[in-house]
Amino acid sequence: MAQAPTDPSNVETADPEESSPNMIVYRKIEDIITRMQDDKTGGVPIRTVKSFLSKIPSVVTGADIVQWLMKNLSIEDPGEAIHLGSLIAAQGYVFPISDHVLTLKDDGTFYRFQAPYFWPSNCWEPENTDYAIYLCKRTMQNKARLELADYEAENLARLQRAFARKWEFIFMQAEAQVKIDRKKDKTERKILDSQERAFWDVHRPVPGCVNTTEMDIRKCRRMKNPQKVKKSVYGVTEESQPQSPVHMPSQPVRKTTKEDVRKQITFLNVQIERHCLKMSKVAESLIAYTEQYVEYDPFITPAEPSNPWISDDAALWDIEMSKEPSQQRVKRWGFSMDEVLKDPVGRDQFLRFLESEFSSENLRFWLAVQDLKKQPLQDVTTRVEEIWQEFLAPGAQSAINLDSHSYEKTSQNVKDPGRYTYEDAQEHIYKLMKSDSYARFLRSNAYQDLLLAKKKVLSKYWHNTFVQWPRRELCPPLLRSSCSEGHSLQCLPVWVPLGSRGHLSEPAPNMPDILSLLSLPA
Repeated sequence: MAQAPTDPSNVETADPEESSPNMIVYRKIEDIITRMQDDKTGGVPIRTVKSFLSKIPSVVTGADIVQWLMKNLSIEDPGEAIHLGSLIAAQGYVFPISDHVLTLKDDGTFYRFQAPYFWPSNCWEPENTDYAIYLCKRTMQNKARLELADYEAENLARLQRAFARKWEFIFMQAEAQVKIDRKKDKTERKILDSQERAFWDVHRPVPGCVNTTEMDIRKCRRMKNPQKVKKSVYGVTEESQPQSPVHMPSQPVRKTTKEDVRKQITFLNVQIERHCLKMSKVAESLIAYTEQYVEYDPFITPAEPSNPWISDDAALWDIEMSKEPSQQRVKRWGFSMDEVLKDPVGRDQFLRFLESEFSSENLRFWLAVQDLKKQPLQDVTTRVEEIWQEFLAPGAQSAINLDSHSYEKTSQNVKDPGRYTYEDAQEHIYKLMKSDSYARFLRSNAYQDLLLAKKKVLSKYWHNTFVQWPRRELCPPLLRSSCSEGHSLQCLPVWVPLGSRGHLSEPAPNMPDILSLLSLPA
């Protein structure tokens, strides 16, 4: 790295690397690492661990690192210390001796400090040829600790195909480095091999791990030009400018002008006009909606009557044929006007109410426009003209009340007819019905009578009834034999047909003669 000039005012211009976001982080980490390795000030104890047939030189345990961080950095939570240690390890300053994943664990796992030569603050930008030489060198040494991992073997094969023309040169470079390494002391060679492996774990990380050497574009922009970087709202910044990780010389910070203040005021006014909701309000709205529709959700509340496709109860089809809405169905119309309009029976009831008040033209117009959107293209022009003549033309039989703006826009759209010619007029009529007609419909006697009406029990409904048997001997033999051993017959569920008044009636065709089976009078 180039040395900083003597003039402090030109530090950033002469050495932009020192002011980069990554370099600021590196300097802070290196200060912590230096204190960790300083025995005089109570650093982490570095020792050589003896195993059965070998020694593991210059290692520390993960637990020792965590304890040191908590003690010297005033960290109370062990989880926070582990997180900080993992961030330091991800940069390659501390690494596990037997794992390619650079993370810190609070246990007896052995770690080793990286040599200052391999620190990322030295602005390493290794090329693929260097990585190929390193992988090729490891394949030449018959040692278990130097075997390639699966992803490294795949990388080596890919690099061999990419550098096929100069692979002989790469192989010769690897051989020369192996010869030099063999002349070194065994302990020194073991430490150097692990440090070199950790270096490549940082610059060519394991698949699934983050490459910590990449420059964060947003941080770079904040550091290089703080005047033009505004706080983003919903991920959108006020001004757009090219985002590049390339280090450019820092510009001197200029004074804020009146124009800058005006721009900031305009920007803040735009943010004030944004429709923002608190998360608490959003949660309340979602909870209220869920509670309102919970009885209509078959995943939460079983449907009544049950679905005839998954049960033997055909009551649902009988209700649909009767054209009489259930109390639950009528109650749903009161949720919103959309619930009325999307229910065929609800639309009919709403239309009858409006006809009784001689104001059905708005709903008929809305339904006609909805039908227009589903028409074949060849019939659209004719249908547009029919709707115009019926509802909007001067002297129309069922004229609707539109404001001047909607009427003028619709008149222009009719000249070029399409499926959405009456979109503005339909929206205006919808708002009118929602604010006036729909509210009167909910207060009308017709709706209240439907809402308060009790469920009618049809004679074809089959209900699950419980028949009490005082003793087992009194139970009919057929039911007794059909029951499994150990099943109590004191309370036996039986499907019994009920009449309109709740009394037992004749069973349906092709059903077992339950009345004779139970020996009960009809």
